Amino acid sequence: MRIISGKYKSRRFDIPKNFKARPTTDFAKENIFNVIGNLIDLEETSALDLFAGTGSIGFELISRGCKEVVCVEKDPVHHAFIKKVKDELKADPLLTVRTDALKYIVSVHRTFDFIFADPPYTLKELPQIPESILSHHLLNPNGIFVMEHPKEHDFSHLPGFLQRRVYGAVNFSIFKQ
Repeated sequence: MRIISGKYKSRRFDIPKNFKARPTTDFAKENIFNVIGNLIDLEETSALDLFAGTGSIGFELISRGCKEVVCVEKDPVHHAFIKKVKDELKADPLLTVRTDALKYIVSVHRTFDFIFADPPYTLKELPQIPESILSHHLLNPNGIFVMEHPKEHDFSHLPGFLQRRVYGAVNFSIFKQ
């Protein structure tokens, strides 16, 4: 895992062999962050990284100046890895929450400026995630939500849909509150 930009730029972390996550590729991550940077100023924003996996997106957000990032990951091995990297970086603005992301969406009582969700592509509830995030009003006014998903899904009919970006086999749908 590599942090692409910001104060932790070029830092690399070896992902344990027993990881089941499918991390966002550096190519896709770099491109989507270029798009995000034109939509929202990440400095001093609050962010939520759902289905955090390696924590790569959360660490990228902290590195680029987010004042607070909440990483939600239920797998104990993945969660422990995120905590280990957080401690190594001394990234105190990053908070790890070990719980199911779908339960977190319906139970959290706060809002964020930026939300990123990268659920497992085989998750049966994947098609409902954007609508759930939007209907539970987790985004602040003018907030941005990015969902990584397989090409089979089309979320363009949902309110707030801005655009779809495709980088190789990686698809992102972008929403604005």
